[in-house]
Amino acid sequence: MTGFGEANYSSDTLTLTVEIRAVNNRHLKVVVRGSDPYHLLEPEFEKLVRRSMRRGSVQIYVHAIRPRTTSNYRIDVLTLQTYVRQIREMLEGDTTPGLEAMMIAQAMHLPGVTHEPHVVDRSHDHDWPIVEAKTLEALNCVQQMRQQEGVAMARELQQHQATMRAALVVIGEELPRIAEHYRSRLMERVRIALAGTNVAIEPKDLIREVAIYSDRGDIAEEVMRLGSHLDQFDQVMEHEVDSPGKKLEFIAQEILREVNTIGSKANDIAISRQVVEIKSTLEKVRELLPNVE
Repeated sequence: MTGFGEANYSSDTLTLTVEIRAVNNRHLKVVVRGSDPYHLLEPEFEKLVRRSMRRGSVQIYVHAIRPRTTSNYRIDVLTLQTYVRQIREMLEGDTTPGLEAMMIAQAMHLPGVTHEPHVVDRSHDHDWPIVEAKTLEALNCVQQMRQQEGVAMARELQQHQATMRAALVVIGEELPRIAEHYRSRLMERVRIALAGTNVAIEPKDLIREVAIYSDRGDIAEEVMRLGSHLDQFDQVMEHEVDSPGKKLEFIAQEILREVNTIGSKANDIAISRQVVEIKSTLEKVRELLPNVE
């Protein structure tokens, strides 16, 4: 399921934006991008995500800005004094006007004299509680969107479930007539094959053939198991809270197995139509299930 969330924070020392995007994925995958050092803390962010999500591809963008203050700019007085002393020693006896002042001014640009703002320590330890809180806030927004999508998805799954159950009812109604349909088709074929001949078929041979077909084509057990799987599907949707998506995928696989068996054993047009209906609907169900969390 998809979702989007954003949370912001601003103070004199930190301006922070946490943006989270989640899209469908069979497994959980977390990617963190953003300002130093937070893009290096992917395991920490993944722990936060796993508190509320088990499936999905999650991208977290962390943008942090620390306003510059006077404390960010420092002069290393000892280093500067060392440079000035060396300059004066080097220019001892040189009377060129303004040369010493110019060289001392240039010494401000020598290595080690000044510390630029980006060199200042930016440890995340102090700001992490704020980042953590804003990440959880953004995740809450993501979850709200995902829950809304989940309600719509559950409604669609229930509609597909009703379609499959209606087809199963038709199959159940056709069960008593399978043998009769086969007997009628068999007699018609024999009549056509023996037309114009003096050969007559014995009733006992016809009965034996129909009995063999009825035994081989008996799908009562498969119909019962299919109904049981559909009941399990309903129960998981209504009551399961621990990884229902994976359980529903397994049940859907078992439903397909029973439907294929029914289609291959029944050899009946009316039942074959219902088998096609169930398999077509089940394909739509299986497309949705990888997104169910």
